[in-house]
Amino acid sequence: MTTPSTRGGKLVLIFYGFFGCAGAFLFFNLFLERIITFLAHILKKLHERGLRRKEGLDSDIHNSDRRGSVVSEDSLDAWKPSVYWVMLILLLGAVLVACSASAMYQPVENWTYFESIYFCFVTFATIGFGDYVVSQKTHYDYIVLYRLGNFIFIIIGCCCIYSLFNVASIIIKQFLNWILRKLNCRCQCRREIPTFRSRRNAITPGLRQSQKKSEGVNVVDVDYDSDSEYRRNSGEMISMRDFLQAKNINIAMMQKRLWETAQRGMMEQSQSEVGFQGGVGPLAILNRKLGKDDI
Repeated sequence: MTTPSTRGGKLVLIFYGFFGCAGAFLFFNLFLERIITFLAHILKKLHERGLRRKEGLDSDIHNSDRRGSVVSEDSLDAWKPSVYWVMLILLLGAVLVACSASAMYQPVENWTYFESIYFCFVTFATIGFGDYVVSQKTHYDYIVLYRLGNFIFIIIGCCCIYSLFNVASIIIKQFLNWILRKLNCRCQCRREIPTFRSRRNAITPGLRQSQKKSEGVNVVDVDYDSDSEYRRNSGEMISMRDFLQAKNINIAMMQKRLWETAQRGMMEQSQSEVGFQGGVGPLAILNRKLGKDDI
């Protein structure tokens, strides 16, 4: 196993590893985009064939009604494959590559089949414990073909596992968003409505207005100053002093209502978007190709 031993070799490895790992991530992301696009195209064709078979349409689109074909094309353009189907296909592909590579590693390295599967997962996932390493014997038959097959299997396996992990992260994100929505709903349901203590020498606004009407005085609707919106809406008794001072703060109360309306709108928007939103890198690719399917 080759490792740098001098200070110059370690310094070169730092710069080489930086650009090498960045290029490797770029390669994996490009592979992820291509494989997801290919799988989405295949699943879309299968979905289109299933719709045609379900509706009893002919395989030739030109023989169908023009209006119906336009509607079907619009619906197909908006359709996106399920994340679960893509994850299942990638899982089967990764298992197929791992089984094929294990069939090569078992007789050449004298490992058991389980040890070969274990080595494939640790290597393809770039964990790299180092407990099992290939090409450590002094002599191999067909060493060139073996190294070429080893290189091909590791590249394909890493690409498949990388794509599988990113699709699995979408499902984990959906599960976490579902938990956050449930917790947010429970917190809203358990929120207690504040109670207010009645004051002494207080009258109700309705009673005061009825007294003014009985005396022949015109009553104008005003906003009553209170400590909270709940007290005005619930009709709880307010003090005479607060009732008389309410005429001087109509503008302030209007501004307060506008501010509360704006805050309520922002709160509703933030509650509707609770959870992990958006995506960076592979998540952005998967969200664009597959969409955000809720559990």
